[in-house]
Amino acid sequence: MDRIFFETKVLTDDAGAISGIAWKYDQADRVGDMIAPGAFSKAAFPIPMLAFHDMGDPIGTWDTAEDKGGAWHIKGKLLVDEVSRAREVRALVRSGAIKGLSVGFITGKAESRPGGRLIKSLELLEVSLVTIGMHPGATVTSAKSAVTALNIAAALNRAAAHFAAR
Repeated sequence: MDRIFFETKVLTDDAGAISGIAWKYDQADRVGDMIAPGAFSKAAFPIPMLAFHDMGDPIGTWDTAEDKGGAWHIKGKLLVDEVSRAREVRALVRSGAIKGLSVGFITGKAESRPGGRLIKSLELLEVSLVTIGMHPGATVTSAKSAVTALNIAAALNRAAAHFAAR
């Protein structure tokens, strides 16, 4: 199974709803691979949502996805009412400790390109929440209560850097 880590903006709400950008088509990941638009078209939902590509650590499901704006957007639900680990992961997303998404798949068709591969078809197995993604554009984008927390954390980091520089 190939795993491509992609740092994204991932957000979740109190009920566990979560969405993100799992892949930006115009950017290569950190090892130079790109996935072509349409490669995810055969994904069979629901797709397992894992923590850190650990097949023994399912925390929810991805229920829908769509290609739009040059990226593959995905939506799902952390099972926060049923799975304690999902509550832990939601807290890590809200704190900003987990920012990335990473797709786990089996490569179908691929061709060489300068610096890596262009993956034209694949069998999607899972999408994981990860600390740092392999692709710099894969992020969690919707967790309504996380937005405020992330903004506060960023402001605190800026303030700490300002005082440390003195």
